[in-house]
Amino acid sequence: MRSDEIKKGLERTPHRSLLYGTGVSEQQMDKRFIGIASSFSDLVPGHSGMRDLERQIEKGIHTGGGQAFIFGVPAICDGIAMGHSGMNYSLPSRDLIADCIESVATAHKLDGLVLLTNCDKITPGMIMAAARLDIPCIVVTAGPMQDGKCHNNTLTMIRGTFEAIGKFSNGEIDEKTLKEMEITSCPSAGACQGLYTANTMACLTEVMGMSLPYCATASAVSAKTKRIAFDSGVIINELIEKDIRPSSIITRESIRNAIIADLAMGGSTNSILHLLAIANEAGVDITLKDFEELSFKVPQIIKLDPSAAMTMTDLDNAGGIPAVIKTLWCSIKELTDTKGVSGLKLSQIAQSDIWCDNAVIRPVSSPVTSNPGLAVLHGNLAPDGAVVKISGVEKECLEFTGHAKTFNSEEDAMKAIMEDKITAGDVVVIRYEGPKGGPGMREMLSPTSAIVGKGLGSKVALITDGRFSGGTRGLCIGHICPEAPAGGVIGVIKDGDEIYINIPKREITLKVDENEINERMKTFTPRPSKVRKGYLKRYSAVVSSSDKGAITSI
Repeated sequence: MRSDEIKKGLERTPHRSLLYGTGVSEQQMDKRFIGIASSFSDLVPGHSGMRDLERQIEKGIHTGGGQAFIFGVPAICDGIAMGHSGMNYSLPSRDLIADCIESVATAHKLDGLVLLTNCDKITPGMIMAAARLDIPCIVVTAGPMQDGKCHNNTLTMIRGTFEAIGKFSNGEIDEKTLKEMEITSCPSAGACQGLYTANTMACLTEVMGMSLPYCATASAVSAKTKRIAFDSGVIINELIEKDIRPSSIITRESIRNAIIADLAMGGSTNSILHLLAIANEAGVDITLKDFEELSFKVPQIIKLDPSAAMTMTDLDNAGGIPAVIKTLWCSIKELTDTKGVSGLKLSQIAQSDIWCDNAVIRPVSSPVTSNPGLAVLHGNLAPDGAVVKISGVEKECLEFTGHAKTFNSEEDAMKAIMEDKITAGDVVVIRYEGPKGGPGMREMLSPTSAIVGKGLGSKVALITDGRFSGGTRGLCIGHICPEAPAGGVIGVIKDGDEIYINIPKREITLKVDENEINERMKTFTPRPSKVRKGYLKRYSAVVSSSDKGAITSI
């Protein structure tokens, strides 16, 4: 066993003594040493219920013949970090999490890991660590929160809070209703209810095979999730015994399967960043071209909040990810028959007796739309690509021409939106919010939600070298690459410039004469970094562009 390196032989007497100091018994010293990388936090609703799951995983590990060790991993709630300087740390925390897990697992020579996670950057960070370490690992995503209720209306975090701000400022709801929505929108522990980044990544983790069937959609407060946590603790022992490592599960084929599911479900645009980063850690050749290629072959068969009224609760009741796999397996020939930590192949899941509600998970022959949920755009504004969540865009906006109103920060744009300086036909341009420029590529949930809340969701476009929350809807195009600090054309857009967007043709164009653009670029000097010290300074110095996954591997 890998852990023998710290517990076998005369020279390891001090090491064993220290381990005994933790409470390990002599009987357990010869067992598999299995880490539970837990992102429990009282600060994060998606993680605040994890103490029970830690116990279930620990019971499962001991039942399976191992010795469990719980250690902590940082967790940031994107919703709480949203709209202020805290969001600069969200995406960078993904790579920090991977580094933390690598450090602990290697320093203590753990034989395997159960990765207990849930929210936006924590799940991909943990999978990146699994791929990097390549020791037996299994992921437990803690599950979505219950739906909110106010005046018998179903609420989610996005519709009940962020979009409610715009409605209140427009006079559509009063202060009493706003307060009631604020209190009732997030009624329990768990990841926010819609197909935002946290739940998107949980679903894709299950499709890739790194978590057990039904793990992604089972409610955070359900006995079902506790059973999955226990079973995961048992199974990690089997993975260690059989030496089944992430390198045999996280492959080009399984990541492409995840991309197909992502496109079919209309997941968060952030998933593109994260799948690229996971592929990089796994040494797998996945690029934006894979997303582009598959986007023309996969229709959208599910539409959940924020693009529709249904939530993760509805998806779980409809059969969860196994039902999604079953539906896609019959019709999408690009799917590959990969095997996951459960020991089941995709074909075995698809051919099992699974309940599937076709009102929620539509047949491929009768999709929500023939468009995929996500798309990659190109043009003189984004020669290296930009991304859009098509599932959140109204049909009449799929082709859009407007005039630029430029802002060099999210705060400046938000101020203009709230002061009603943004009107129908505008293209809000937010730059210097990319991986380097932010730094940290902040999510733009506050301005996008305010635009929708003010009734401009189908009348205004927003483009940025930053990124969007999985809760964003409307004509919002992010990850514009190159970003402004890297000399991207987005840095020289002027107020009043015409911008043309054609999503069916995957095009985004600055309608300015090429010679004029070249002249502007000659005199363009990007603004210096906003940070001078600390983690963000180091991050800004090494982070890659968004089309590479905003990775920090050097």
